[in-house]
Formats: sequence, C-alpha cells, structure tokens
Amino acid sequence: MASAELQGKYQKLAQEYSKLRAQNQVLKKGVVDEQANSAALKEQLKMKDQSLRKLQQEMDSLTFRNLQLAKRVELLQDELALSEPRGKKNKKSGESSSQLSQEQKSVFDEDLQKKIEENERLHIQFFEADEQHKHVEAELRSRLATLEMEAAQHQAVVDGLTRKYMETIEKLQNDKAKLEVKSQTLEKEAKECRLRTEECQLQLKNLHDDLSGRLEESLSIISEKVPFNDTKYSQYNALNVPLHNRRHQLKMRDIVGQALAFVQDLVTALLNFHTYTEQRIQIFPIDSAIEPISPLNQKFSQYLHENASYVRPLEEGMLHLFESITEDTVTVLETTVKLKTFSEHLTSYICFLKKILPYQLKSLEEECESSLCTSALRARNLELSQDMKKMTAVFEKLQTYIHLLALPSTEPDGLLRTNYGSVLTNVGAALHGFHDVVKDISKHYSQKATIEHELPTATQKLITTNDCILSSLVALTNGAGKITSFFSNNVDCFIASLSYGPKAASGFISPLSAECMLQYKRKAAAYMKALRKVQQSLEKISKLEQEKEHWMLEAQLAKIKLEKENQRIADKLRSTSSGQGLGLAQENATGVNAAGREDVSAKAMLDPAHSTSLVPDVESREDLIKNHYMARIVELTSQLQLADSKSVHFYAECRALSKRLALAEKSKDALTEEMKVAGQNISRLQDELTTTKRSYEDQLSMMSDHLCSMNETLSKQREEIDTLKMSSKGNSKKNKSR
Repeated sequence: MASAELQGKYQKLAQEYSKLRAQNQVLKKGVVDEQANSAALKEQLKMKDQSLRKLQQEMDSLTFRNLQLAKRVELLQDELALSEPRGKKNKKSGESSSQLSQEQKSVFDEDLQKKIEENERLHIQFFEADEQHKHVEAELRSRLATLEMEAAQHQAVVDGLTRKYMETIEKLQNDKAKLEVKSQTLEKEAKECRLRTEECQLQLKNLHDDLSGRLEESLSIISEKVPFNDTKYSQYNALNVPLHNRRHQLKMRDIVGQALAFVQDLVTALLNFHTYTEQRIQIFPIDSAIEPISPLNQKFSQYLHENASYVRPLEEGMLHLFESITEDTVTVLETTVKLKTFSEHLTSYICFLKKILPYQLKSLEEECESSLCTSALRARNLELSQDMKKMTAVFEKLQTYIHLLALPSTEPDGLLRTNYGSVLTNVGAALHGFHDVVKDISKHYSQKATIEHELPTATQKLITTNDCILSSLVALTNGAGKITSFFSNNVDCFIASLSYGPKAASGFISPLSAECMLQYKRKAAAYMKALRKVQQSLEKISKLEQEKEHWMLEAQLAKIKLEKENQRIADKLRSTSSGQGLGLAQENATGVNAAGREDVSAKAMLDPAHSTSLVPDVESREDLIKNHYMARIVELTSQLQLADSKSVHFYAECRALSKRLALAEKSKDALTEEMKVAGQNISRLQDELTTTKRSYEDQLSMMSDHLCSMNETLSKQREEIDTLKMSSKGNSKKNKSR
C-alpha cells in the first residue's frame, strides 16, 4: 500500500513537472521571440534615427540656404530701391540700363521663384518627416510599453515558477527524507519478517514431525482397530441415529397440536360457509319452495352438497400428521411422511374449489341479471366474484408450497435443503394473502347482505341465511388470522428445526435413508431397553446372590445348632444310660463330630446358654463368623458391581476411542491441509518479501535517480531564469534609456 501511494505521488509530481517543463519551454520560446522582436525594433529604430539625423542635417542646410537667400533678396530689394530714384533722373540713360536690370530682375525672379518652390518643398518634406518621426516614436513608445508589460508578466511568471520549483524541490526533499525513514522502517520489518519466517519454518518443521508421528500412530490404530468408518461418506453417515432431543420433539408436537386446532376451526368455518351458501342458493334469487331454481344453481347446489367429502379430509390429514409426531421420533421434513397425505387432501379441496368456481361466478351473474338487483348490489357481486377468484388462487399458491414441503419425505431430489427456509417464508406470505382475501370477502358480503336486507322482497329466511354466512365468514377470518400469526411467530422455529439431523452430516440424503434411520432408532431404543432390562437383571442377580450367601450362612448356622443339639443329647445319654448305651451314644457322637469338629467348637462358643462349662463365648464366636461371611458377601458384591461398572466403562471408553479415532482421522486430514496451506503461505510470504524488498530497492534507486535528474533540471532552469532575468533587465534598461 505504501509503495502504491508513493508511486501515485511521484507519478503526480512527474506529471506536474512535465507540465511545468512544457510551460517553461513555451515561456523560453516567447522570451526568445520577444528578444528577436526587440532586436528588430532596435535596428528599425537605429535606421529611423539615422534617417532622422540625415533629414535634420538637410533641414539645417536648407534653413541656412534659406537665410542666405533671404539676405540676398533683401540686398536685391535694397538695390532696387536705390536704383529707382536714379532712374527717374536720367530716364534716358536709364533706358539702356533698365533693359539690363530688367533682364537681371527676371533672372533674379526666376531664381527666387525656384528657391521659394524649393523652400516650400523642403518645408513639406520636413513636416512630413516630423509627422512620420512623431508617429514612429509613438508606435515605438507603445511597443516599448507593451514589451515592458510583457516583460513584467514574464518576470512574474518566472518568479512564480521559481517559487513553485523551490516548493517542489523542498517537497521532494521532504518526501525523500520520509522515504529514507520509511525505507529504514521497511528494512527493519523485512529483518523481523525474516526472523519470523525462520521461526515459522522451525515451527512448521516441528509441527510436521509431530503430525507425521500422529499420522503414523493414527494410521496404525485405524488399520488395527477400525474395521469400517461410517462417517466418511454422507450417505452412510445419514444412517446414523442423531442425538435424541426430547424437548425438541415435545415442542414440535405442541406446535403441530396448535396447528391442528387452527385447522379444525378453519374446517368448521369452511363447512359452514359452503353449507349456508347452498341454503342461500335454494332461496335467492328464486325460492325453491315456490318455483324451481335454474339448472345452473341446481348443479351448483349439488356440488356444494359434497363439500364435506373434500373439507373433512383436511382435518383428518392434519390429525394423522399430529399423531405421527411422538416423543420417540425425529421430526424433520424427510421423516414427516404424513405431510404428503395432508398435501393430497388439500389438492383435492382445491380441485373442488376450481370445480365450483365457474358455477359460483355464473350464479352471481344470474343474481345481477335479476330484476331485484340494484346497481350497488351488482357492484358488490362483482367484488365478490373477484374475491372468489383470489381465494382459489391463494389456495393454489398455498398448496404449491405445502406440496414442496412434502417432497423431501417422498422424493430425494424434489427440493434442495437450501430452499427449505425460502419455502417456509413463502408459506407465511401465502397465509397472509389468504387472511387478506377472507377479510375482503367478509367485508363485501356484509355490504351485500345489508343491501339485500333493505330490499322489500327480503324474507326472514334470506336474512337468517345471510347472517349465518356472515358468522361463518367471521369465523373463517378469525381462524385465518390466528393461523397466520401462529405461523409467523413460529417460522423461525420451523427454519431452525430443519438443521436437526444426523451429526456431522448435511442432512438426510433421501426418504429411504430417513426411514432406515428411524428403524435404527427404534432398534437402538429396543437395545437400550434390553440393556436396561439386563441391568435390572444383574441387579436382581446381585440381590439373589446376597440372599443366597445369607441363606447359606443361615444353613451353616442351623447345621452347627443341629450338631450342638446332637452333642447335648449325646451328653445326656452318656450320663443316664448304661455303659453299652453310653458306648453307642459315644460312637454316634464321635461319628457326628468327626464331620465337623471345628464347627461344633465354634458353635459352642456362640451358644453359652446350652454350654456353660466346656466352651465359653460361643455366641460371640457365632457373631464373628456371621459378620465375617456378611463382610465377604458385601465385598464380593462390591467386586461384582465394580467389575460390571468397569466393563461398562471399558465399553464406553472403547466407543469413545473409536469416535476419537474418527475425529483424529478428520483432524489429520485437516492438519495435513493446514500444513499444505501453511507451506504455501510461507513460500508465498518469502516470495512477497523478496519481491517487496526488490521493489523497494528499485523504487529507492529510481527515486534517487529521479531526484538527481530533477535537481539537474532545476539547476538548468535556474540558470535559464537568471539569464532571462538579466536579458529582461537589460532590455528594460535600454527601452527606458530610449
């Protein structure tokens, strides 16, 4: 950026310098031309001065000659005056001399006449020369003033150019200093960039080594542990069951439940509207109870009578859609198969509207042709005709967008996932249009009913039917407004719920994959239930094991009691019976005691009430044995539970390791790409650094050369300006002296 700004600045300076240089050349040429003109004028002035001096000399000589002639004329006049008296005295003598004087006089007269003519001619030449001299002098003075003015202007231009050149030189020097500072800064930055590049290369090398080690480890783990990676391909990943969002499902079910209630209201309003319209046809403009109605209205009434078979399925389709959204499903467009059914029912209803629309328009025209119809009523009928057309068009538009929303659940390529949001927005716009059209119908029909009620032939049956139609239109308007506001408030939720799909995938690829995903989800739910049952069974087994250990201990205690009782009986028999009986009892007691002598002694320690002399503390020993076995049972149970928890933990850890392995593979690919990009960036930065350094060096050298050339040019221009100043000052001095 800095180099581009400097280049732009120096380009501007170069352009200004070229302009100033061209102006300087023009001024130099003008000065040279003025010098040539001044020299020519000097030559002309010199020649004029020479001719003027010559004429002055001729004038002086003529003036001197005229003076001489004037003196001679005076002398001749004096001689003539003296000769006249003499002639009177001697006429005779004078006749001969008079003849001579007459000749002399004629000669003098001719000579005088010639001198007078010559003097007159000289006076004329002198006057003409004087006038010409004055004229030339005036021209030369005006020319001199013009030249002085032009010289002053040229001097001002030269001074301005000198100032501009000095400012430019000063500015260039400042720019040069700034560029030198900037060059030093860039050199420092280049050094820092080189250091950072070396650090980046070192880090890149370390990263490459680390990633290579990780890659080898990941590849070995993948090759040994991962038999199949189902997240690599989107069509496989779409089959993975997404995380269950119970809150999302409950919210979607609640929203669809609200939509079902609004659709039920709309269905009820549409049923009433069509039914009451059928009743109105039977009584207006002709009452069918009095005379038969027209065939057109009969056909129209027949079609309207079938409205329930087209309107009721809308409610049923919405109900099926609501029932399909449960807590256990995944609600997205690919899984809402019942939306297709609702779309088909809406298409069927629109076909019904298209079928009855021509009859409805013709029926309104028939009302307009009736003798009871006024101009105001005719205008309302025309407005209603337009409203009915708009209503059918709005329903068609709404059905088009709902059909598009139903495509992802039936056709995989029917609607792109990127267009879901725009289609939902258009559905909202279509609902707004439907609400506006229904409001217009209600408004115009209310005006029509008011006019009809004022007719003298209006019956109570017609008034009641019109009121019923108006109430159905009001209900339809309210229902349309509610569903429009409901959709506008929840459109963001609908758009946000579109992204609820398989993890790490762009969405469900096709309805078949969505159906497979739901099957897998059901299987996963069944598997989780089975695991829960297994867990419950394990808990029951653990309890049963504890009870088994307890009852085994109780059995052992009972056995010890039995042996103790046998011992007591044997002792009694020994003390009361004879020697033989005693011997037999002893043999029996010995046989019994041989199987569990140690247990008898332990039981004797635990039962001090029956053995008071031989085995003390029998009860305490029995408690010790019981506590020992209970502790053993608790220990074994805790070990079993610990083993179960460890197995579950190991299973979860294995799954987590599998997922981490998949993530490691993805991160390996991402890090490989990042390593490639980092290598490209480092090479690009090195190239840019080298290019920038070279460009700055070239720019600095060019700028230094340019500054040197500009300094030389400015020095030459200064010399030329000084020369012009000297020449203009000399010319001005010469002109002033002249």
